[in-house]
Amino acid sequence: MKVVVITGYKPSELGVFSEKNPAVTYIKQAIRKRLVPLVEAGLEWVIISGQLGVELWAAQVVVDIQLEHPHLQLGLFTPFLEQEENWNEHNKMMYEEVLIHADHVDSITKRKYENPMQFRLKNSFLVDKSDGMIIMYDSEHEASPKYILAEAMKKKERAEYEIMTITFADIQDIVEEEQWNRWEE
Repeated sequence: MKVVVITGYKPSELGVFSEKNPAVTYIKQAIRKRLVPLVEAGLEWVIISGQLGVELWAAQVVVDIQLEHPHLQLGLFTPFLEQEENWNEHNKMMYEEVLIHADHVDSITKRKYENPMQFRLKNSFLVDKSDGMIIMYDSEHEASPKYILAEAMKKKERAEYEIMTITFADIQDIVEEEQWNRWEE
């Protein structure tokens, strides 16, 4: 696998309204746990659309992994121009930090937001340009990731395409493992 897309829930879909929420740390650990073996097996690119939540947290994980694996590259493909224009200042700063570290930045539609079709085009583009997907998604908690997952499932039916999920149970396992490790110290 050379290119993987990472996506998942937005902060509001997780009930996470601060970067200081411990859930962010656990989600990043889960992403890292899925990503590092792929990088060690030759993964070259991680691509995202730059949406708030799992995607930007994944980008932060990629930047961290690049310290040990400088061959790994980050591509950011926004669904439309200036997707961050209505975000608050903190989110804009976090986004700008990711943009600075991205190896490639582009917009799929070369215009500002017009309609939801731009999100469908984004989903198709990311799945089409990747060999697999890491998605934080739990079928019992449907939300926006279900749309890109449906696109990935279509690709999987006609081609080799790996879909790796991070579920709430996976996050809970990380929390429990960390608590166990602290308890043993």
